[in-house]
Amino acid sequence: MTTFRGVDYMHVDSLFSEQELLVRQTARAFVDERVMPLIRDCFRDGRFPLELIPEMGRMGFFGANLEGYGCAGMNNVEYGLLCQELERADSGLRSFVSVQGALVMYPILNYGSAEQKDHWLPRLAAGEAIGCFGLTEPGFGSNPAGMLSRAVKDGDGWILNGEKTWITNGSLADVALFWARAEDGIRGFLVEHGTPGFTASDIHGKLSMRASVTSSLNLVDVRVPDSAMLPGARGLKGPLSCLTQARYGIGWGVLGAAMDCYETARQYTVMRKQFDDRPIASHQLVQEKLAGMITGITQGQLLAVHAGRLKDEGKLEPAHVSMLKRNNVAMALDCARVSRDLMGANGIVDEYPIMRHMCNLETVKTYEGTDHVHALVIGERVTGVAAYK
Repeated sequence: MTTFRGVDYMHVDSLFSEQELLVRQTARAFVDERVMPLIRDCFRDGRFPLELIPEMGRMGFFGANLEGYGCAGMNNVEYGLLCQELERADSGLRSFVSVQGALVMYPILNYGSAEQKDHWLPRLAAGEAIGCFGLTEPGFGSNPAGMLSRAVKDGDGWILNGEKTWITNGSLADVALFWARAEDGIRGFLVEHGTPGFTASDIHGKLSMRASVTSSLNLVDVRVPDSAMLPGARGLKGPLSCLTQARYGIGWGVLGAAMDCYETARQYTVMRKQFDDRPIASHQLVQEKLAGMITGITQGQLLAVHAGRLKDEGKLEPAHVSMLKRNNVAMALDCARVSRDLMGANGIVDEYPIMRHMCNLETVKTYEGTDHVHALVIGERVTGVAAYK
């Protein structure tokens, strides 16, 4: 087993506390020992490593930056470092943890009833239950305001109808947080697996995020009780606040993918010899590419650390998260592409992680707000003018 030594050009580690470094080291050891030996085969086979869920639950990975109900109560820098290490293995692993914590546990904690919190949060934190987040629809991805799913009041309950797609963990989930338009605005409902009229089907043929379960949800006249509705969430502010939490984790996570690509390519260029038996790392063009990658990673690290500190102080805004997500995903994708170039034909085989990360990052660039949508969020922040329409 190879132990990852880390990537730290500008002593970024000096910005972390001993506890933050301990969290990172714990997650790093888990990834090296438990995930790396199997993740290539998971990607090949198109399966999520379900066998890791109980262990991740015991280690406090689910809802790690939430308080109470069995959650680890990490600060947001610790949580970011956790996401970094998980995505160093594969974006699918970090996505599972992001959905469970930021898109299911976070809204239950912040918008749910006492009964909903008591019932679901300890089980979700332990990995004894799995959740999914149903917002995106076949006709409405970047524009959730166009939502067609409907919730109609019916006596002491609700009737739900609608379709959701590109839902991570959809067919695995014990509970789906389903967003639908009601008479008084958009509402969130906790719909349990096995509820009559609720079906989930997996999306096949993916060339990206293969070690992740992606599903479509279909609800036809699904009846749920009043107690299934999140009482504190009304309007788009609820689901969008959840996405902000998840995007923060993405901004950290993709650093791990970039680091894995960079370090793989760096080691390869030092060992690979061409032209008079010299390592290709001795050539100027190769060094220029490595210099660009390590500069981008360092910039991304500093942006993520500052965002984490702001978040812990309650000062991080959604527009800040848009810059974090947009910048770091683009940087990571560029690192993957440059790494593939440096490794030549070897860069395309799955003996190395480069193409797996590259394919995954193409999805990460699109989900949780596309590159273009986040550019418009930043543009509105700096001009005061919305350009979405």
